[in-house]
Amino acid sequence: MILYELHCSADHGFEAWFKDGAAYDRQAEAGEIVCPVCGDTRVAKALMAPRLAKGRADGEGAVAEPDGEAVRMREALMQLRRHVEANCDYVGNRFAEEARRIHYGETGYRNIYGEATDDQARELSDEGIKVGRVPWLPRTDS
Repeated sequence: MILYELHCSADHGFEAWFKDGAAYDRQAEAGEIVCPVCGDTRVAKALMAPRLAKGRADGEGAVAEPDGEAVRMREALMQLRRHVEANCDYVGNRFAEEARRIHYGETGYRNIYGEATDDQARELSDEGIKVGRVPWLPRTDS
């Protein structure tokens, strides 16, 4: 496992764990890494000093554990995911279309979640439709 210090295009800094450098490269190229502050997917590695794990008494290498704040943030995001999934309808990539239908009264009000591109989210905002972006964590660790 490797921990990278990352920055989004809005210069928000955050850390993320990856299986290896190639895993980071694949996820970054696919736009799968999301800034937890603003939802931006344009992220880059920041300059950082290497963090080396200290050996255990039995001679085996130990893996550094994430700090307490990172663990608390991850749990809060997982709790948010569970709440959204339990209380909202999943509409997949039809999110922008469904949000408009609800906003313009073409269908009844309900809480929804799904996927939208950056352009779709901007267009919804320009139309006065309030949407929020949540960094969606996978259900299990990498």
